[in-house]
Amino acid sequence: MNTDETPSPFQEPAPPPPLRVVVCDDNPVVRAGLTALLTGRPDITVVAEAVDGREAYEAARTHHPDVILLDVRMPGVDGLSALPHLVRLAPVLMLTYSRKSDIVHEALRRGAAGYLVHGEFTTDQLVTAVRDTREGRAHFTTTAADALLAQLREGPPPPADANTPDTPDHPDAPPFSPEPLSRMQRTMAQSRYQLSAREAEIMDLIASGMSNQQIAAACFISEKTVKNHINRIFAKLHSTTRAEATAKWLGTAPDSPGGHR
Repeated sequence: MNTDETPSPFQEPAPPPPLRVVVCDDNPVVRAGLTALLTGRPDITVVAEAVDGREAYEAARTHHPDVILLDVRMPGVDGLSALPHLVRLAPVLMLTYSRKSDIVHEALRRGAAGYLVHGEFTTDQLVTAVRDTREGRAHFTTTAADALLAQLREGPPPPADANTPDTPDHPDAPPFSPEPLSRMQRTMAQSRYQLSAREAEIMDLIASGMSNQQIAAACFISEKTVKNHINRIFAKLHSTTRAEATAKWLGTAPDSPGGHR
């Protein structure tokens, strides 16, 4: 009797490993609810919970999640302060009650992959957003999308209030993105390089460190349109890289008018 077992060519492939999530919210009821909701799905597991940005950072370094769900307002290190550090470790989906336009804009500027406001999504919509965040697809609830669109029409907002300490003081933690230009500086730079209003807006987002996908989501345009704008911007700034274009836009390049702003 032949005991060799040869795998059948019709055997179903093994399912992919579950999507790993870190949930960060200072409210224990919200945390427990999100954890129970997500772990009830066969393809999702919550690998850690955190009460503030510092705990989320340490949890992400330890557990290597696929997605981080992050609140904005928390004691200790808040969500906005932690964002520039967390996005280096995993995509971050904001999940919060904060709906002010400057908060939404600042979260995207610092690298958030999407923004959901509590009370504006169903359970299935949240699960879909978590899955899509891992795949690089952005999700916004109605209030967040409307606030962002209104802010973009008005021009760059002032930086959101920071009422908590700086981001985790870990030696590997990266610095914050550059601060945006003031309205006067932006107007001067736009005129100097003959950028259209849309090109200036996109150049601001490039300088803040956003990827093409994030810019597309923030401006409600396709990534192809973003690339077309960037090609025209680079031609006008006589630049070949994002770093070079950013240095000229911010006035920090040696050959920029005024040099080393």
